[in-house]
Amino acid sequence: MSGFSAEWLDLREGADHAARNAALRDAVSHAFADHESLTIADLACGAGSNLRGLAEYLPARQKWLLVDHDPALLAAASARLAGWADVAEGEDRLLLAKGARRIEAEFRAADLSAGAAAALAGEIDLVTSAAFFDLVSAQWLEGFAELIAARRLPLYAILSYSGEERWTPPHAADAQMLAAFHRHQARDKGFGPAAGPRAAALLRDALERRGYVVETAPSPWRLGAGDRALIEALAEGSAAAVAETGEVSAQIVEDWRRIRRGAAGCEIGHVDVFALPERR
Repeated sequence: MSGFSAEWLDLREGADHAARNAALRDAVSHAFADHESLTIADLACGAGSNLRGLAEYLPARQKWLLVDHDPALLAAASARLAGWADVAEGEDRLLLAKGARRIEAEFRAADLSAGAAAALAGEIDLVTSAAFFDLVSAQWLEGFAELIAARRLPLYAILSYSGEERWTPPHAADAQMLAAFHRHQARDKGFGPAAGPRAAALLRDALERRGYVVETAPSPWRLGAGDRALIEALAEGSAAAVAETGEVSAQIVEDWRRIRRGAAGCEIGHVDVFALPERR
């Protein structure tokens, strides 16, 4: 799987938290409101942002299983969670106090490319993930849907890239650059050809065919003057990806990159998904 640095994940965390669809997040909160405690498996957890963004909306006692293939990211997650909490104890297993929440965090190194069965071993009440499913293949999503459906596990998946981008002001090469970026995104990230912007729809279809009630909702990044560093990083990353395709001339890519680094703002589309198995 392609790697992401802790620094990149830190840079985007504020935008990720602001983008979560509030209505869908509240639906998740409501679904588990009568639980005294909750066990959550967070796939491709990165530096632990998903826990920090969701914990206050879940029951007071929580156990999180944080899963990632990268030991360095798991170490970063442990360090950042310890710094985020009011009180933190332990090393391999953290006991955290944050406001009224008491959270146990365990860390599991796992390669998800062959599927999520090993990562989801044990008792789990909710599976969650952020900015992950657009990296995997349609075939992987089918296998994942089959896996969680067999155990009737709810899923809350946020920030799957939708393919929609609007930059301010517009640039003549925006459409050409976006089309090339989408083709680059569809390359194999370690899971087969990536689903990219199709991921949320594919996941919804796979789960509905297995008896889930699935809600989706938009969760775009809306970046402006206060997000200069993230805008610049997005411009650099997108331009580099397009350059790798060879589909756009180097001169156009460089001009787009230069203009986009100074963009006044941009909106990057994402989709959140909440899926519950129908009651029997």
